[in-house]
Amino acid sequence: MIDIIRDSTVGFFVNRISGGRLLPFNDQRPDYVIPDKYAVTSPVESKIPSAANEPAFNEKSVKSAEISVVPVPTRSSSPSTNPNVLKSVESTQIDPRSSYLSGNSTLKFNEADLENGSPDDEKGRENEVVEEVQDSIYILVDWDGPEDPENPRNWTFRKRAFVAFSIGLLTFSVYIGSAIYTSSIPSLMETFNVPQVMGSLGLTLYVMAYGIGPMFLSPLQELPSLGRNPVYIVTLALFVIFNVPIVTAKNFSTILAFRFLTGFVGSPALASGGASMGDIFPPHRLPYAIGIWALGAVAGPITGPVIGGFAAQANGWKWPIYELLWISGFSLIFLSLLLPETMESTILLRRAQRLRKLTGNPNLRSQSEIDQANMSRREVAYESLVRPFILAMEPAVLFANLYLGLVYSVFYLWFEAFPIVFNGIYQMNLGVGSLPYLGFIVSGAITYTVYCLYLRYHLEPRYAKHGMLKPEARLEIGLMASISIPISLFMFGWTSRPSVHWIAPVIAAAIYLPGIFLSFQSILMYLAMSYPKYNASVFAANTLFRSVMASVFPLFGTAFFNNLGVGPGSSLLAGISLALIVVYFFLVKYGHILRVRSKYAQA
Repeated sequence: MIDIIRDSTVGFFVNRISGGRLLPFNDQRPDYVIPDKYAVTSPVESKIPSAANEPAFNEKSVKSAEISVVPVPTRSSSPSTNPNVLKSVESTQIDPRSSYLSGNSTLKFNEADLENGSPDDEKGRENEVVEEVQDSIYILVDWDGPEDPENPRNWTFRKRAFVAFSIGLLTFSVYIGSAIYTSSIPSLMETFNVPQVMGSLGLTLYVMAYGIGPMFLSPLQELPSLGRNPVYIVTLALFVIFNVPIVTAKNFSTILAFRFLTGFVGSPALASGGASMGDIFPPHRLPYAIGIWALGAVAGPITGPVIGGFAAQANGWKWPIYELLWISGFSLIFLSLLLPETMESTILLRRAQRLRKLTGNPNLRSQSEIDQANMSRREVAYESLVRPFILAMEPAVLFANLYLGLVYSVFYLWFEAFPIVFNGIYQMNLGVGSLPYLGFIVSGAITYTVYCLYLRYHLEPRYAKHGMLKPEARLEIGLMASISIPISLFMFGWTSRPSVHWIAPVIAAAIYLPGIFLSFQSILMYLAMSYPKYNASVFAANTLFRSVMASVFPLFGTAFFNNLGVGPGSSLLAGISLALIVVYFFLVKYGHILRVRSKYAQA
């Protein structure tokens, strides 16, 4: 538990402010033994003679001096071209994707190197090496072996499960903000004298904003200098703050403005949760973890009307927003104290900073620092803010996003039929009329159980037999489950009548969830496997498409079902869903062709 608090946002600042005296890392404890590869004061000065180091070289100090370093390009063409000084630079590899050299090189000196040349020549060579090597060589700070406990992939199962739960709570706390507002709409219409479309605009702006926000906020989480946690916590704090003006608003325009802002700042939780899961779970366990996160995302919109319905019925439109404040406020405190940083490059960067302070060695660098040292600010801004938009236009990403966007659009439009059916046809009050949404919770639990069994007994044996499968293999279960969507819509539409018991449309609605959950799950896994290095950006693009497309449908949902009728309207949506199955089939069939055309996708 102490390490979880230490690695949290609050713990990080306590550690920094106290100089490592409170909540210390292993390398800040008095009994910490500095590894030999980091122990030298400077990787050059301690091995090369100078006026400050006398005697310059002796038999004990030069016979076996070796330093593991990472060379990077500098103003000079090479660290040194003198064959007597740099005897060997070993195992250096050029990464074709970057402008620097990576790998481990060993800088060696021996007695023979010092026997040739005059003292003046020797001093000249020394100064040349000191200047050039100090400018061009870093010592790489990495994990302390494959079992390093600070590596998120080495955390215990209990710790990873706790972090997965915490990410799910974060997602739930923001996602519930969309549907909990719907309970306030009737009271808002009466209080501010606005029509149905204006009342629904608060839902539309919120959903649209949490689609737009990740395109700007989620890429910040891919910067090692920030990591996941600061963005999560700061935006969640703003989410809590921006909900306060809503409950104190004197006019409806203020409510709409801050509904958009709360959706915008809450968006990283909705877009990057899957990337956080990928930080801590190995690839073969990632589907299970993303499934838990997806359940948190689904539970928010489903339980929102249930939680808000009774409150709005008893105390008006403000009380569902108060409930949202309580839920998100609790999550802010809980996560600030107990959500550890999960991003590997950020953890290593912080380790390198501590080791530089401890050893006085300025050349200790994490890989991310070496990477960014060779990037201009313009390149960093491009990678962080422009790349998500470029990835959104990738053929495979675009095709998958359009499909999920259409599925979610149908889902949000169909949700507008629930008040018509249960409050209208079956004459339930606002609170009781929201209880049928709980049918999704039951079917969600069953669906996730079936999904885990599918992974365990069908997909994993295929991986064991054939090795790595193509990412399109992840789409198969979504294709099979998508047939439940039109079946659910047909049943719901034609059983919603006074002569049929209310349990029939509740069961019909519950059948919908396997289709949307497994489609969502399989497509996210497909994108995660296709673009493993850009998960946060790809998920941000996915959130943008499905949220912006779906956000406008609640505006005309009530009119749609009032004019067509629940039966014909649901049948029309079922027909659209059948057509989307054909689209999904083409994604499964030809997704590999789309990936081949991408320079970002993994083949």
